[in-house]
Amino acid sequence: MVELDVPAMIHVSGSCNENFHATGAHYINADTTAFMQFIQGDLFSDFPNLRFIIPHGGGAVPYHWGRYRGLADMLKRPLLADHVMKNVFFDTCVYHQPGIDLLFRVIDIDNILFGSEMVGAVRGIDPETGQFFDDTKRYVDALNLSEVDRKKVFEGNARRVYPRLDTRLQELGR
Repeated sequence: MVELDVPAMIHVSGSCNENFHATGAHYINADTTAFMQFIQGDLFSDFPNLRFIIPHGGGAVPYHWGRYRGLADMLKRPLLADHVMKNVFFDTCVYHQPGIDLLFRVIDIDNILFGSEMVGAVRGIDPETGQFFDDTKRYVDALNLSEVDRKKVFEGNARRVYPRLDTRLQELGR
């Protein structure tokens, strides 16, 4: 991946254990587990240019950010900003405004990539809003981001995380 200069998305498939609902438990647990493994390991010391995207807003990570900061400290790991967050990015597939609000309050804007789903985990209309649950753009739009931050989330961060895509788009004049 480093030689090819491509990132990877950590995204699990269905659970083999029927006790874990695939999208309601298994996906979120796996997203969260991956982040903890990054904290415990030294992967990015060995591969400083390796990049991973953890979908679904990072699972439970933003909600428990203080816990992960504390665990990193207890485990004698460097600060998360130095140890993990130069290489790890979260997308905006969160499905509700309070979740997006929290993601943007906790995670640095440079680590957030716009993500949407064609056929999302929750296929339906939210009876409280009358909108599709997986219409994630409207949640980001409601944040009233500056034009600079908007461009980061909707384009700039992705072009930085996917430099080969950026090169190709530049070749096409975009």
